[in-house]
Amino acid sequence: MFLARGVVLTSLILALSANLCRAEDEPIMDGEGLLDISGSLNHAPCLLEMPSAYQTVELNNVSRADLSKPGDMSHPVAFQLRFLDCRRIAGGLPNERTGRLVWSPYEPIVSVAFLAPADSDDPRLVKVQGVTGMGLRLSDALGRDVRLGTWGQPLFLVHGRDTVTWYVQATRTPVPLTNGAFRAVVDFRLNYD
Repeated sequence: MFLARGVVLTSLILALSANLCRAEDEPIMDGEGLLDISGSLNHAPCLLEMPSAYQTVELNNVSRADLSKPGDMSHPVAFQLRFLDCRRIAGGLPNERTGRLVWSPYEPIVSVAFLAPADSDDPRLVKVQGVTGMGLRLSDALGRDVRLGTWGQPLFLVHGRDTVTWYVQATRTPVPLTNGAFRAVVDFRLNYD
């Protein structure tokens, strides 16, 4: 009986040591994971920098004193779209406001359309959620109003200065003004040539 126990114990020790040796030589397979890989293939003279594609624009606290009567506006807050790897190529797009072709033999051209629900009291403004009596005015770097849902003025993307600036500002409408937090979501589309 003593001998039987010794044989069993020796067999057990040999089996364990064989498993330990095998475990050191083989990779440990424990757990799993996932890579979520995405991207886009584009045929465009420039690429939109990814932080430009999804932005948060903070208007912070807008004072009622700045919006005392319809048409009053808060201070403008800038936001920018940055383009990468713009190639020096000829470009041309029609200007929807004038009907003329904007063209360059050396610089790509972009036109941007901003899409958002319009304020019911002033359709030039972006509708906000959370308060009444105001909407959001979008304008380009020259102070021209952005027309929601239409292509904006064609813009030259000058090599080395591939940033385009717009502004947003709270604008009073004719309905009574209410206090509170507000927000709006504005999509944009790009048209290159």
